[in-house]
This record gives sequence, C-alpha cells and structure tokens, in this order.
Amino acid sequence: MNSIKKHNDTISSLIIYEDMLTKIGAIIADAISDGNKLLIMGNGGSAADSQHFASELVGKFKKSRKGYPAIALTTDSSIITSVSNDYTFSEIFARQIQSYAGKGDILIGISTSGDSENIIRGVIEGKSLGCKTIGLLGNEGGKLINMVDHSITVRHSDTQRIQEAHIFIIHLLCEIIENKLS
Repeated sequence: MNSIKKHNDTISSLIIYEDMLTKIGAIIADAISDGNKLLIMGNGGSAADSQHFASELVGKFKKSRKGYPAIALTTDSSIITSVSNDYTFSEIFARQIQSYAGKGDILIGISTSGDSENIIRGVIEGKSLGCKTIGLLGNEGGKLINMVDHSITVRHSDTQRIQEAHIFIIHLLCEIIENKLS
C-alpha cells in the first residue's frame, strides 16, 4: 500500500532529529527534576496528542515510577468555551498559560501547520513568563518554527503522516524522559 510506504518514509526521515530528540528529552527531564512542569497544547488531532503525551508522563510510559507534572491545555471544555466566548478562540491557551505557567516550565505546541494562531499566542505568552518553548511541527514549520526555542518539524504535507510522526516523537521523548529521571 502506498500509505504504508509514505508512513515508513516519513518516520525514517526523522533520523536527522536524533540529537535534537535527545536534547529536548533532556531539557524536559531537567525541568521536571528542577520542580517545573510541562504544559502541552494542540488543536484537533494535535489536541489528542497533547493529552496522550500528558497521560504517558502523569501515568507511566514503560516504567512504574512517580508521576511527572504534565498538563494538556486541551482538556477543560469550560475554560476553552468561556475564553472563546469572552475573548477569542486564539486566546484559549494563552489564558491558561497566564494561570498555570512559571519561569522554567516547558511549553510544547503541537501544530501540523505551524501557523495555529492560538498556539502562536500561547508561545508568546509562555515566553513572556520565562517558559522554555518547544514545537512539534509539520510542513515547513510555519510561523512557529522561528518562535520556539527548539523544534522538530515533520516535513510532509499530509496531516495524517505528520500526526503519525508526532505520536512517534512523543513516545521517543517519553522514553528519554523516563530513562533520564529513573
């Protein structure tokens, strides 16, 4: 099947990010070790990926261990709908980051386009509060590629291939984080 080949080619292309994955995993692990937390945001399938990432860290990935502080900013429908209604949808993450983030926390934006306005606003807010910012991006990285401190960009135009690669990256990061903190 052509889709399987495209999937395999996309995952294989990530080899260029091996060092960056190790670096990002260490940055997250060090932040957790220092008492900081991870805040994760995304839209649609990337919102689900945000929740998946947080659940692997709060629960467990491969090892039984204490939970790590990770929050998916995509899960509270009351906050999302009230901020969307009272302000704009572009503020749904920025408002939560104002409430939850502090200096040294890690903020991860997952965006297949790299141009999601609410994630851009979240990154701007996070940076103003002293967060370290990471992007899991797609296509050419969009505007976010030049805004975040560190990024991994899946250079593909098919959203499904990008999302498949993002979940693979998330699993690799979870493994690195667990190994470094255990």
